[in-house]
Formats: sequence, structure tokens, C-alpha cells
Amino acid sequence: MSRDISEVTRAKHGRTVRHWRRSITAALHTWWTRRHGHAPPTSDTGARPLPTEQAGIRERALWRMRTTVKDVPGSLAALCGALAEQRVDILSLQTHPLAEGTVDEFLLRAPGELAADDVTRAIAQAGGTGTWIERADAHDLVDAPTRVLGLATRTALDTAELPLALRQLLGRCTIRSLPAAPPGGGSAPEGVPVEGALEDTVMRLRAPEGGVIIVERPYLPFTPTEFARARALVELDARLGPRVPRGQDVLTLPAGKAITIRRADTDDLQAATAMHERCSARTLSLRYHGPVGDADRYLHHLLSPRFGRTLAVHTASGRVVGLGHLLWDGDETEVALLVEDEWQGRGIGSELLRRLVAMAVEAGCARVYALTQSSNTGMVAAMRGLGLPLDYQVEEGILVITARLDAPLGEVVAGRPSSAGESGNS
Repeated sequence: MSRDISEVTRAKHGRTVRHWRRSITAALHTWWTRRHGHAPPTSDTGARPLPTEQAGIRERALWRMRTTVKDVPGSLAALCGALAEQRVDILSLQTHPLAEGTVDEFLLRAPGELAADDVTRAIAQAGGTGTWIERADAHDLVDAPTRVLGLATRTALDTAELPLALRQLLGRCTIRSLPAAPPGGGSAPEGVPVEGALEDTVMRLRAPEGGVIIVERPYLPFTPTEFARARALVELDARLGPRVPRGQDVLTLPAGKAITIRRADTDDLQAATAMHERCSARTLSLRYHGPVGDADRYLHHLLSPRFGRTLAVHTASGRVVGLGHLLWDGDETEVALLVEDEWQGRGIGSELLRRLVAMAVEAGCARVYALTQSSNTGMVAAMRGLGLPLDYQVEEGILVITARLDAPLGEVVAGRPSSAGESGNS
């Protein structure tokens, strides 16, 4: 089977140069559908195993590869010929025009015994430079337009999806959202132009609410094409404005009282502040590891969908009695809980934590961590109640509990029924 590659239009030295990139029948095969996971695996050995590998058979392997070639006719043909000699099939191809040269990104299917060094050596001999390669899996078999449309849909439905969508769009990278007014005070982040800024492995984008979104990928420079895609996703988010799914669940506690759990945002600031005022000093100290000043500003940051997802628990009268936060922290994810004193010990904290971890699993996070004090037995018990592998560390007097979200256990967490385990604050 073979396919044609459509012509690629590139800008070079102020003029538009058009090249026909003709099909290489010996190497180019039928387009396969393609979809990225939350982020690419961290190394060649860290990729999810292929079905054939799980069965102990290494017949074919998937690879993602990028290489830079000169912008001259025949450069793509040389690459494809080199891959064909290694019995490598090209499942998909994207081109990223540069001021000088072109970055070609491939999804490859190769013999299982073929090593990454063998592929990169063949590409170098065919004229490719700056070659990067890593293992892929079946989730990569979704074509780029379909994947981008899916990410745009997710972003359109939920403001909190923007950082995740950017990470899925750009692959393995670190994304930080810096607010225009830091919740703890201090200087505001350096501003960026409306059109954003791209510097090799770092892109800076102006956040819709006035802050800055910083995307870093040290292992591979961003291309102008990737920068344009990221800007388009941020612009979509800005045009749609704040939005949070409004679904809710009504649960009955073991004591017989009904509570409602739903997504929350900055519209809930007044109710969240009122709950703060009803909490004891000890409860607030366990949550924030010390006195809380300027609660309105801090809560506004926590409730913003730009920095994560928040679940609120309220009574039949509408009073908020519990908050659970899933916070994006670069390439890590933090969980935090606060339950009003008279509602502690009823399973609310455990239920919030279970739902937050399920969200983290759905978002493709590898682990979540909680910051608490060793005396906060409720939070420690709630983390243990997840049934996940836990790591414990003490950093500057604060207990850091990290849960590893392995796929099988993550599915168990997402599907566990509500329980009446201990609740607590982080």
C-alpha cells in the first residue's frame, strides 16, 4: 500500500518557495489514526509496551522521530529511502518549516530488533541532523488534525483543561501558569507581548486573565509551527472566557445527611471565605501549615480553573463545608483538602480525595502529592485509604506524601464506591 504526500508550502528568505514532496512508494504506507497520551514517555525504555511485546513477541515497534533537513528538493526522498533500507514503514509525517531547513516529524513502524541508534545513523547518512527519537505506542496512531480538534473541544468545555491540552499538544514538557498578582504577594511575572515569545526550548504566552504561561521542553526546541498551534489554543481559551462544567452528585453520608459535590471556581469565593471564617485555627493551620493571611486573594488563586480543578461540598441549604483542590504544579500535581470542623470524620475528605485522584488519572498524571503535617492523621489516613503505592518524605518540617498512579490501581481508584473513611485537611 502507498500514499501521496501533499505539497508543502514554506517561507524562506522573504520569498515563498513551493516544493512538491512526492510519494516514496517503497516506504510510505496507509495513514493511520493517531492520538497522543498526556505526555510522551520519559525515555525509550519508559514507553508503554506494545501488545506484541506484552505477549513476549518483538516483531514490530513504534517510534516517534524528528530530524532537520535542508530545504531542497529530494531531501525527503533521501530520508524515506534510508528508512526503507532498514525495513521501516512511515505511518505519518508532519513538516515544520524553519527559516532555514525543515523539521520532519515521523511516526515509524520498525522491526522489533532494530535499535534507535541504527535508525538515527541511517538518517544521518541521508542528510538528517539534530535527530531525536523515542518509543511510541498505539495511542500515537491518531492523525494530527483529529488530535488538535479533540484538544480544542476539551479546552472549550473546561477552562482547567488548557494546561493539559498544551502539554498533550506539545509532548513531554513542563507548563507553569504564573498569575499576574501572586497570591502571597511579591513581584508580578515579567510581561510578554500579545503575540507571545519563542526562544528555542521555551515559549511564553500571555494568559487570558493577564498572567503568563511558560512552556519548557529542554530536550527538543519548539518549532514555529508548534508555537502557532499553542497560541491558537490559548486564543480559543481567551475568547470563550471562564467556564466550568456544572454537573453535580448528591451523596448520603453514613449519618444520613445528604451532601452535594460539584466543580467550583472563583464564583464560589464568597462561600469559600465564609467557610474559612467558620473553621478553627487548628484546622486552618493543618491545611495551610501556619497562619493564613489575605485569605481572599489566596482562595481566589486556589479556585481559579487556570491553576487546577476544585471540588466543593455543600449542604442542602447551600453552605460550603468542604473544598478539594487538584493543582497543576509544573509537571507534578498536588492534592489539598479542607473540611469544616463539624463535618470532619464523616468521610467527606476521603470522598473528595478519591474524586481528585480519579481526575488526575483521567488527565494522565503519573503521581499526585499532598503536603501536610505528621500530626494530621486524617489526611494521612485518607491517602492510605486510596490503596495506591505511597512515598513519604519530610521537607523543611512538612510531610510530603506522594501517590503513584499506576494504571491498574488508578482504574480501581476511579471506580471505587464512596466510603466513610477518615477525612482531613492538607
